[in-house]
Amino acid sequence: MSRRVVVVGGGISGLATAALLAREGDSVTLLEARDELGGRAGRWERNGFRFDTGPSWYLMPEVFEHFFALLGTTARDELDLVRLDPSYRVFFEGDGEPFDLPADGAREALLALDPASAPRLGAYLDSAGETYRIATERFLYATYASLRPLLDRDVVGRAPRLARLLAESLDHFIGRHTTDDRVRRVLGYPAVFLGTSPSAAPSMYHLMSHLDVTQGVLYPRGGFGAVIDAVARLAEREGAKLLTGQRVRRITVADGAATGVDVTDATGGTYHLAADVVVSTADLHVTEQQLLGPAHRSRSERWWRRRDPGPGAVLALLGVRGELPALAHHTLLFARDWQEGFEAIFGDEPTVPSPASLYVCRPSATDDVAPPGHENLFVLVPAPADTGIGSGGLNGSGDAGVERVVDQAIDQIAAWTGTPDLAERVVLRRTIGPADFERDFGAFRGGALGPGHTLRQSAMFRGPNASSRVAGLLYAGATTIPGIGLPMCLISAELVVKRLRGDVSAGPLREAS
Repeated sequence: MSRRVVVVGGGISGLATAALLAREGDSVTLLEARDELGGRAGRWERNGFRFDTGPSWYLMPEVFEHFFALLGTTARDELDLVRLDPSYRVFFEGDGEPFDLPADGAREALLALDPASAPRLGAYLDSAGETYRIATERFLYATYASLRPLLDRDVVGRAPRLARLLAESLDHFIGRHTTDDRVRRVLGYPAVFLGTSPSAAPSMYHLMSHLDVTQGVLYPRGGFGAVIDAVARLAEREGAKLLTGQRVRRITVADGAATGVDVTDATGGTYHLAADVVVSTADLHVTEQQLLGPAHRSRSERWWRRRDPGPGAVLALLGVRGELPALAHHTLLFARDWQEGFEAIFGDEPTVPSPASLYVCRPSATDDVAPPGHENLFVLVPAPADTGIGSGGLNGSGDAGVERVVDQAIDQIAAWTGTPDLAERVVLRRTIGPADFERDFGAFRGGALGPGHTLRQSAMFRGPNASSRVAGLLYAGATTIPGIGLPMCLISAELVVKRLRGDVSAGPLREAS
């Protein structure tokens, strides 16, 4: 029988959930509070410049391929993907020459940075590939509704090694394979994309090095807005209704089961939408503390205060006059005081590090996203998850703390990349701060990505995808299993399907024939 399903939130996890459940034959209505779909994977256009305002790395391509296959199509049919070369460029503070990770021969290039440790580094990368295989086959696609899949022979046989990978920090694990500071930073930086630091991330996450070093980095022409458009297009093709300007105010419950949602529409009118199943892809803290009544919440405010929200971020969207050849499509600037930077963000007295280890995306190196003779830059400065840092604005109109961080970042990029006139060449500037993440996306404490992937917040210890108090209420998105990032959000949508099917297997669903 067809179920009436309401999906709360129009980010990639909500859109993917809507598409998959509509494919199942359910009657699906997706409600997005904002005027556009995409959530954190948003876009902004001004004066001929087109920016992605969120995710910018296309990693784990097989996850995208699998998702599209579930809907009877392929990534090639839905997206125009380009392989980046170099995959990314790194500037190390104090070093004269940057390091490029090439699309071909990436492993050899990385090992050449520390020839004395080449055998150990080779073993590290081999381990990353094997650990990634185990993770995708046995953990990422598990709902943890049953622990039976964890008793699989493949998992049990590797249990001692997996336990060591969970107990040892990523930073320490990397240190056992190389003493070169440059290599340690290249291998450790992916922890930021997991919402934590190399010293707090379990070494299990060294699997991330399999993604960039072994698989390489792709880019979808049209930006990540094109990915959102593709998933939305498929959801509508399957029959899902995608409605914007519809803010869910309450998930209604009767006799212990979800019965629908109360909604305020774009005109300020209110209505109730009945449902047999509600899937909330909003930040889990918002779902529990704002959309559910106290009797239906699974966790207390005290529990939430003990959670690690992951890092915040200050973003800058910059339109720049002239070319910027010193920057690749993806460029990383790594500060000399590496550990001090993480301690500034995650320590007892959080602050924005200075100089910070920055990320700069220059999509105009690959795509038509800027007017002729101009470049497009997306700058990310890791920061504490602290809304007190403030909000951004247009052309310097943001809060002083946010604008100061961006000024420093522009000066740092200029100095490190040999572009001394960068600041005076900026013709368009929009900034975004932690307070914007909280206001626009309901992000817990203004975090930019989602709860950090520490040991206490990974795998089965992460937010579940089903309420323990309300039947028919499920969750998807970066704050639930399996975690942060577009591929993880696609998997979280698939886990909703598995949960509703009663499928407790550890692997992905069978693809459409």
